[in-house]
Amino acid sequence: MGDCIFCRIVAQEIAGRIAYEDADLVAFHDINPQAPVHILIVPRRHIESLNAVTQEDAHLLGRMLVVARDLAREHGLADDGYRLVLNTNRAAGQSVFHLHFHLLGGRFFHWPPG
Repeated sequence: MGDCIFCRIVAQEIAGRIAYEDADLVAFHDINPQAPVHILIVPRRHIESLNAVTQEDAHLLGRMLVVARDLAREHGLADDGYRLVLNTNRAAGQSVFHLHFHLLGGRFFHWPPG
């Protein structure tokens, strides 16, 4: 997916401030943060959105959640709280069509989010 900016970050064609990586996932700091801590957690394999996930991806999604939890702890967010966001399709706010979680923390969040 040569035109996908997240695929290009995963492939290290574009520099990213990497917070975590393993064989299946990469997490990096958002270039336009919406909170003091704003990390994106993405699968290495291009998956367009949650709508494109298959049953075989269930383990991958679980790993994404565990990595989000670990990053929240590592960045001092676990005790005060953090938000994990997954937008699916344009009307929900998805602007990069590569499955990703936003890990946000370090400030107070309101509900509903908007």
